[in-house]
This record gives sequence, structure tokens and C-alpha cells, in this order.
Amino acid sequence: MPCDGGSIVRPKSFYHAQEKRARHRRLIDRAFRWLGMILTVTTLGVLGVLLLNLAMNGLGRIDWNFLTSFPSRRAGEAGILSAWVGTLLLMVVTASAAIPFGVAAGIYLEEYAPKNRMTDFVEINISNLAGVPSILYGLMALGLFVYQFRFGQSLLAGGLALACLVLPIVIVATRESLRTIPSSIREAAFALGATRWQAVWHHLLPYSTGGISTGVILAMSRAIGESAPLITIGALTFIAFLPPAPLIAHAPFVSGEWLFSPFTALPIQMFNWVSRPGEEFQSNAAAAGLILMVITLSMNAAAILLRKRAQRNITW
Repeated sequence: MPCDGGSIVRPKSFYHAQEKRARHRRLIDRAFRWLGMILTVTTLGVLGVLLLNLAMNGLGRIDWNFLTSFPSRRAGEAGILSAWVGTLLLMVVTASAAIPFGVAAGIYLEEYAPKNRMTDFVEINISNLAGVPSILYGLMALGLFVYQFRFGQSLLAGGLALACLVLPIVIVATRESLRTIPSSIREAAFALGATRWQAVWHHLLPYSTGGISTGVILAMSRAIGESAPLITIGALTFIAFLPPAPLIAHAPFVSGEWLFSPFTALPIQMFNWVSRPGEEFQSNAAAAGLILMVITLSMNAAAILLRKRAQRNITW
């Protein structure tokens, strides 16, 4: 009987069983690797087919007139000017509301909040809110921002609805970025007499900026493609004018009138064109979808590049 390095002598059947289990694990590992590869290639293939279909139907429709024209009942004259301007202004409102509150909440929960049952309850609910269907945020915004606060069907109401949608994502991204920083960084700052806020501001935030920025970009890339909350609060499907300019020529040179202006967005405009009969309107929807897809993929690519660049600059 073989001896396994000590005084314990085991029968040959034991080693045969061990080898059999090892072969079985290697077989499962190989099968899982191939399954993962097949699923990845299939997913990328489906995405490629969708992009190719959008490109075939809408690429020929994209030109300068399409980008600078208002929607029209004539498909050949219709454009997305009011849609992409509304999307841009929505993202300004969303980012202005979600980023400061989300980052501040993430810092508080990770660095200041006591570790007790109440904190655990809040953390669990934040994680759950990140998976809540977007239509529920639209219903909440309809009752709170549109009717209770009387913001109406405005850019402010739409931007705040999207901010509520992505706020849990920003909070989770901020906390995860702070958790990746070794505790020795905090201890070294405290040992040199720094306060908790000085440690956060001068050490933790600079090291976690890459991760936080990645989470913010991914959150905004989700918000830019959402249509359910905007439809729920009453965003217009056809609008042939632009909101008032945020900057004006006289003092105080900044106007908030645009916040209470009716609006539309690229997903809403696509929904309007898809619901209309006629191949030309379908081509318009495909062109708008292609532009929206390119913007979303560009934002995700920027998040990946930003994360890799931040990782290269971290030395601890």
C-alpha cells in the first residue's frame, strides 16, 4: 500500500478514487470553459447582428440635415434635433442630481456610518433599488415631482426621475471603489494626525476616482437609453421647438427657464417613429437607434479606458 508522505498508509483504491475525482473536476472545468466561450460568442454575435441590422436600415439616413432638423410628419424631412438636445439637457440634470448625492452617500456609508443593523438594512435596500424596474421610478416621479412638487412634464422632472434611477448605481460604485483601498492608507493618514475627512479628501478619493468615474459613466449610459420613466411622466413624442437657452446675453447670464420646458429624448423619438406605419419612419427609428447605440457603447468604452488608466496610476 502506498504511503502519503507520513506514517499513514492508504489503499490503492483511495488514490484511484482521488485521480478519478480530479479527472472529473478537470472535465467539468473544461466543459464550463467551452460553455462560457460559446455563450460569449453567441451574445456578441447577436449584438453584432442587431448593430448590422441598424446600420443597414439607418446608416444611409444619417446626415447633417437629420441631426439639425425637427421632427416632421414627412419622414424624409424629419430629424432628431429636439431629441438629442433634450437628451443632452436631461443628462445635465441627471448628472447634477445623481453624482453629488450618490458619491456623498457612498462616502458616508463606507467611511462614517456605524456598522449596525440599521446600516445593513440601508445597504440591502440600496442594492435592491439598483434592480427595481425603471417604470416604477417613472410612477414615483409622476406622483412626487409632477403632481406633488408641481414641476410638471418638464426637463427637471425627467432628469430627477432618471437621477433616482441611477442613484443606487452611483452609491454602490462609490462604496466598491473605496473598499478596494487598503486599510493601511487610512491608518497611515490617521497616524500622521489627519482627520477622517482629510483622509477621505486627500487620500481615499484620489485613489478611488477611477472606479467612481467608471460607475458614474456606466450609470449615465443606462440613463441615456431609458424611456419608461420619461413616458410615464408625460414626455412629448412630437416636439418642434427647443427649450430656452441656459445661457442668456444679459445679467445674470444664466437662466433656469429651460428646466421647466417640455421636452423629448432620443428613446421617445424612436418610440414615436416605430409606432408609425411606413418604411421611411422605420429607417428614421433605426438611424436614431444607431446614434444612441454608438453613444452608449462610446460611454462604456470610455469607462473601461478610464478604469484601466486609473489602475496604472495606482501604486501602493
